[in-house]
Amino acid sequence: MPHLIRNRWVQLVLGIVCMIMIANLQYGWTLFVLPIDQAHKWGTKAIQIAFTIFVVTETWLVPFEGYLIDRFGPRPTVFAGGLLIGASWLINGYADSLTMLYIGAAVGGTGGGIIYGATIGNAAKWFPDRRGLASGLTAAGFGAGSAITIVPISLWIAANGYQSAFITFGAVQGIVVVLVSLLLTPPPHVDRVTAIARGPQFRPAEVLKHPVFWLMYVMFVMVGAGGLMATAQLAVIAQDYGVAKQPVTLLGLTLPALTFALSLDRVLNGLTRPFFGWVSDQIGREITMFIAFGLEAFGIYALVAWAHDPVSFVIISGLVFFAWGEIYSLFPATCTDIFGAQYATTNYGMLYTAKGTAALLVPLSSVLRDATGSWQGVFLICAAVNALAALLAIFALRPMRQRRQRMQLVASPAE
Repeated sequence: MPHLIRNRWVQLVLGIVCMIMIANLQYGWTLFVLPIDQAHKWGTKAIQIAFTIFVVTETWLVPFEGYLIDRFGPRPTVFAGGLLIGASWLINGYADSLTMLYIGAAVGGTGGGIIYGATIGNAAKWFPDRRGLASGLTAAGFGAGSAITIVPISLWIAANGYQSAFITFGAVQGIVVVLVSLLLTPPPHVDRVTAIARGPQFRPAEVLKHPVFWLMYVMFVMVGAGGLMATAQLAVIAQDYGVAKQPVTLLGLTLPALTFALSLDRVLNGLTRPFFGWVSDQIGREITMFIAFGLEAFGIYALVAWAHDPVSFVIISGLVFFAWGEIYSLFPATCTDIFGAQYATTNYGMLYTAKGTAALLVPLSSVLRDATGSWQGVFLICAAVNALAALLAIFALRPMRQRRQRMQLVASPAE
């Protein structure tokens, strides 16, 4: 049994299971907003502040949590994260005030960030040879994990109320993570040396001094903002274009365009992470970024011309999400490639805060839409920003990384 647990593919699967258990904290939240408002009359805007608190705590605390993960390993930290995510939904279930709801969001964001950082970091350390694929598969659990439980949670809310759903599913999710955490382990000593000894191992303070880190941070924000805008505004966009309730038939299924788009987008947002991660292992990180970010730019630009057609809206929105979700596999893999695996969790945690920064830019899309009266300006700006990020990957990030590699070879003593 110990030999089986130390198999890196088993460790990868365990990490994916943990990611699936925290997916509902972000992607299942939308199911609870209206029932909470109907029960307490707090207003959806006030309730959605809880979601913002979750995203901020889930991203901005990861560097500090990553330090603890790198120091103490994934087992005790993920164990603590499991207790926190279980407690967060129990708090939500009993919340009788907005303050209590916000506390639950902060607790869940903290626990979710620990689990996210630990599983991504552990995958990067176990798979130095397939870092993109391993990071992508792990991140896919978060991107598509809620697809397994969305229907059961919806039915549970309808039959038993949202409070019961919070308490029941929160307990299950927390217990599963706690149990799985007992089996998590970093690479054994020999494998760990092999994994981390390929080049210098940069400490977080050293990483912050390198321009390549800040270039990746800016690129992460640029691409992340467009995808988060699409996530947050897709329903509004569909309504404004008049396609939300129009029936669409694809792959033998007939659903309203918005419902079809949301379902397809969630699946593609999960599939893209291991796919582009695997591609980047084969052809290189920056070339893959150029392809994916360019595809994202095309998809967003295509919405300008074809979003009014329900079938086109579903297909193009799927393309947008397929070309966006890969940032959660490409950036952790690239960060670990450049700065080493020893402090991978902390270093990527610092880079991952770019998601929180990008989220702060999303409301500007509504401001621009209200100012211009259409989504055309928003789409054009997002497309241009993604195209610029694609060019930066090839003409800035790639040369900077190659120069750093040459400098490391010169500085390293001959073997």
